[in-house]
Amino acid sequence: MAESSLTKFAYQALQQGKGLIGIAHKEISTKIMELIVPQAIPETSPVTPELLFELRKAIKDLEEIDWIEAENGFYPKSLLFEAPWFEWLKNYPLVWLDMPSTWKRRIKRKYQEIPIEINKEKYPEYYLQNFHHQTDGYLSDHSASLYDIQVEILFNGTADAMRRRVIAPLKKGINLNFSGTDTSNLKIMDLATGTGRTLQQLRAAFPKTELTGLDLSGAYLKQASRYLNNGESELVQLIQGNAEKTPLLKESFHAITCVFLFHELPNKARDNVIKECFRLLKSKGVLIIADSIQINDSSEFVQVLDNFHRIFHEPYYKDYIQDNIESKLSESGFTSIKSDKYFMTKVWSACKP
Repeated sequence: MAESSLTKFAYQALQQGKGLIGIAHKEISTKIMELIVPQAIPETSPVTPELLFELRKAIKDLEEIDWIEAENGFYPKSLLFEAPWFEWLKNYPLVWLDMPSTWKRRIKRKYQEIPIEINKEKYPEYYLQNFHHQTDGYLSDHSASLYDIQVEILFNGTADAMRRRVIAPLKKGINLNFSGTDTSNLKIMDLATGTGRTLQQLRAAFPKTELTGLDLSGAYLKQASRYLNNGESELVQLIQGNAEKTPLLKESFHAITCVFLFHELPNKARDNVIKECFRLLKSKGVLIIADSIQINDSSEFVQVLDNFHRIFHEPYYKDYIQDNIESKLSESGFTSIKSDKYFMTKVWSACKP
């Protein structure tokens, strides 16, 4: 009991430290921007004390469920502390060096500054953008090397805790629908896997399961491979492809996860991804989607959602936060549809009959 209390205290201290770093980074960078390029500062609504209280409470609730699910064995407690700390520390100065180009891009409203060597015909048009104003969009090694630390800063150190929210409903669904299947025979795919952070979480929770990651970006898949296939664990298969229409056979997987993708897709593309998930899943297969909270169930954070849209280049976000994902899932044939929200993340679970 004492050891558990000490581990929980260490986890809470780590989360508080990451949160303070995220807040400090944003405050300092905003002050510098005010001095150097005030015209780059977006018009946003000030955060009221009441809203700040709700945000802090939501973070505490997220951290509490994160700890409880680790305590209950959904994933090892070591996962609460796992991160490529050295790499993040090494890349942090590059985040600052990249800021001037980000500010310039915002001022000039240049949203399609993609590396000239990229063959644009290989990608859907909606993908060829500087999401978040980031340099090269998702199409360079430079972008891939900075992405994880940028997301951690953005969410004040809660990004991994929000990603882990897919694990409990995934385990519950698999245990219910495939109780007689040996875990080594299970196949799970992570769609739009990016740098592989979600896959790393899944590998810790499903150490004997065959894992596959698919993403459009070759650069991000290279980063995922360096992170995941480093000789210390079983290889994870990584495939370059479009989640709307993958190069994979139907009924290939027992479960599929999809994290932080839907808000960056046009409405029709969201439909296509859900239909493709249905095609790829075996009978009784489990689908878990995690993405931004939405207006209809997070009215207390409408101001935050609006500010997010104003600060970052997210062309499909306003449509996403009003989209009826439950309806899309149902229309595609999924059943047992449920959803929960945790801080800035909403998680849907559904099953293929």
